[in-house]
Amino acid sequence: MEANSFPVDALIRVISFITLPFLCGGIIQKIRSYGQGRRGAPVLQIFYDTIRMIRKYPIDGPFSGFFTESSAIFVFTFGVTLWSLVSFEWASLLLVPFLIGMIRFATVAYAVENGTSFGGMGAARETLLYVLAEPILILVLVVFESNLVFQASVPNLAFGFLFLMGALLIVLSDLAKPPFDDPRTHLELTMVHEAMLLEASGRTRAFFELAHQLKTASLVLLITKLGLEHVEIFLNLITNPIARELSVTGGALFLSALIGYWEANSTRRKWVWIPELLGLNFIFMLILGILLKLG
Repeated sequence: MEANSFPVDALIRVISFITLPFLCGGIIQKIRSYGQGRRGAPVLQIFYDTIRMIRKYPIDGPFSGFFTESSAIFVFTFGVTLWSLVSFEWASLLLVPFLIGMIRFATVAYAVENGTSFGGMGAARETLLYVLAEPILILVLVVFESNLVFQASVPNLAFGFLFLMGALLIVLSDLAKPPFDDPRTHLELTMVHEAMLLEASGRTRAFFELAHQLKTASLVLLITKLGLEHVEIFLNLITNPIARELSVTGGALFLSALIGYWEANSTRRKWVWIPELLGLNFIFMLILGILLKLG
């Protein structure tokens, strides 16, 4: 039975590896559009836009140099590495913050080298989010790397729910979603990711957008796996490899829909309020992690 089921679950994982980066981002945009009373673009619009942009040659600015030419390739390479790590778990998940940091470094280098004021503003905000959010992500991964399992009792499930909510807040920070940013406004003054890529065009823009979708799918899938594999009531449902792969893929799509709904029905906060929010979240997650380990 096990030998016959292996190719099927492996096939599901490969299909998810290829399609989830486009589906997660597309579902977020689609649910956000429905939440705003609009029909919105098709779910696979990101895929269509990527194919269209990758056929075009980039137009570089007058201050372009090494990072302008190479940052998009670096970002895409680290994005694929991050996505493969989360999907196939070929190494410790503690490498996830390092790979996200390398994606941010290459993106910030691209924005700073072009020397635009919007790019510098977006780079400063992106760096601040990284400095404040990544220690919390490392804390989350350390706790869950210790094979912690939340038992099927009300106190344990409550602790697990609070811990996952704190981890989800870090995902919103890494993806620059509300309350940290508001992509609905389409104004550069309120954006993080988009402000750094105003000078990108053609295949350069395509590689940056692909990397962003890979990072989105990686974080969504990571939170889904942490929720399914460390809660006792879910562990009994994913003992079969095929059921596990279907549950992980379906959970990632469901979480993407929740993020889209959240983005459509919430607003960003003042930027000066963001460090306080992430600082309080770090203290909360640290205390909660210590209680979980002691328990």
